[in-house]
Amino acid sequence: MRPFAPLKRPFVTNHKKMYKAKINQKKEIEIAPNPTKDWDIFEIKENSFHILQNNKSYKAEIVNADIEEKTITVKVNGNTYNIEVKDKMDLLLEKMGMSNQASKKIKDIKAPMPGLVLEIKVAIGDEIKKGESILILEAMKMENSLKSPGDGIIKSIQIKKGEAVEKNQVLLVLE
Repeated sequence: MRPFAPLKRPFVTNHKKMYKAKINQKKEIEIAPNPTKDWDIFEIKENSFHILQNNKSYKAEIVNADIEEKTITVKVNGNTYNIEVKDKMDLLLEKMGMSNQASKKIKDIKAPMPGLVLEIKVAIGDEIKKGESILILEAMKMENSLKSPGDGIIKSIQIKKGEAVEKNQVLLVLE
């Protein structure tokens, strides 16, 4: 067996980390780590920074960061910027037509644990968004609000209020 040898492709030969960032759903920029440090950053307090670049001063605050979604909301000198970051792998998958967005299509929602259905917060035909509370499941004497793992429309509800469910049992089917 041959030892691993990297592929000789243009996107692999450049070992610098390259990122693309989309700011406020409009402006796209490329970001690469710069070995020549032409700016200084000082942490004032947690998630709050003072930045000096080209003799200009900026006050920056990280308002929200979602590592899984690769998004960050930053406030710079009072202006808020929503930033989506894509690394080299995200860009490659997108180029191949296998973007992360396509993989987020869900067909059903399953019980993450055994429990008792206390409340169903959705109905057939409802449009749900990722992170939206869809039902309350009691497990180990605790009420757990189950949230949608993705966007979709409720096609059918496979359970009833007061019903006991098993782990991985289908609760809702989506269109």
